[in-house]
Amino acid sequence: MSQQPTVAVIGLGAMGHAFAANLVKKGFTTRVWNRTASRGDALVKAGAVAGKTPRETVEGVDVVITMLSDGETTLAVFNGEDGLLAGLKQGGIVVQMGTLGVEATEQLIELTKKQRPDAVFFDAPVSGTKAPAEQAQIVVLASGDREAGAAVEPVFGAISKGVKWLGEAGRASKMKLVVNAWLISMVEGIAESAQLAEELGFTTDDLWNVLDGGPLAVPYIKGKMEMFKTDDYTPQMQLTWALKDINLALKASGSRKLPVMKNISETWQKAVDAGYGDNDLSVVYRYLGTQKAK
Repeated sequence: MSQQPTVAVIGLGAMGHAFAANLVKKGFTTRVWNRTASRGDALVKAGAVAGKTPRETVEGVDVVITMLSDGETTLAVFNGEDGLLAGLKQGGIVVQMGTLGVEATEQLIELTKKQRPDAVFFDAPVSGTKAPAEQAQIVVLASGDREAGAAVEPVFGAISKGVKWLGEAGRASKMKLVVNAWLISMVEGIAESAQLAEELGFTTDDLWNVLDGGPLAVPYIKGKMEMFKTDDYTPQMQLTWALKDINLALKASGSRKLPVMKNISETWQKAVDAGYGDNDLSVVYRYLGTQKAK
């Protein structure tokens, strides 16, 4: 156990909480911090140590994971007198795992180089949602100097089922936008298809029975169709955060036109405005059902 790297997890939303819980469970010395401190209570009971500030939380640890909601929040946690860069040990490893987009990730890379050139920075968002994270079944999309930060490998091993290495820091966040664009288009597509099925007299079970066993039977989509059927949209990924990711993808698209994603962004914004934002992103099926022509 003593040979394992010590870890700090900054940001205890659904994903960060799952990462910290898996690290504690697997015997890693784990420190945690969250703006709302009570989010860490169960982790402290399980053996984690809570810090009062990001700086205090990361002092002396080998690997720091940040899993925060957006770029602005993450930059604020990195920076300043009480920020994590001020407390990071010499040669420490920082692993940014949130979906922040291209611009914010580049800002973090530059900030770290400027303030802590001794540090090793990994850009490592994940593919997966709440339930897979709790079971350590997510996939890490990692980018950065793998040789310089070898201590990160057992940490990734504790929280995931595998790692896809994508080159220099920053490339993983770019691929994460691509992956999420595909995931989001699948959810909108099955929601609309299920609405069409209902209009034509079929249930979601009828639709899945036709898909099942063929190349279109994506397990992820089966779970979303179960939500349609039960009308239970307990969030694995909140619609609000999915909309954020759509807009990050559109911002990163440059001169390339993404008409489907643009339309989804507009539709999902209306769904969020209608009060569906805290639900799972598959709640778009319910929202679309309210938009029937009069």
